[in-house]
Amino acid sequence: MGNGTPIGRVRGLGSAKSGTHHWLMQRFTAAGNVLLTGFFAISLLLLPDHGYATMREWIAQPVPATALGLMIISVFWHARLGLQVLLEDYLHEAGAKFTALIVLNLAAIGGGAFGLFCIIRLALGGAA
Repeated sequence: MGNGTPIGRVRGLGSAKSGTHHWLMQRFTAAGNVLLTGFFAISLLLLPDHGYATMREWIAQPVPATALGLMIISVFWHARLGLQVLLEDYLHEAGAKFTALIVLNLAAIGGGAFGLFCIIRLALGGAA
């Protein structure tokens, strides 16, 4: 089978079996981002003004609060997936790649958690 050529060395090894799932998740989160940011933009356009009191009253409603929470999750998940591909493609040392992926995961989880915390706080009527 030609072990001397690049194709001969990889022939028969099969795929890594994780690329399709990653690709699909990126497309699903992209579609979710389009729908949720569209809802967000249209909702903002329909509000009478964009003052703090109006925005807080709007976020206190169940549908906008849920949609914003889902948008936060989808945006951070999508960003994490895209940046993971970038890091895996351009970092070749195993230690640097591992460290960068750990930092990426912590940043994505931390940013998403902070965004959800802010929405929950506003929706439940926390301190101004």
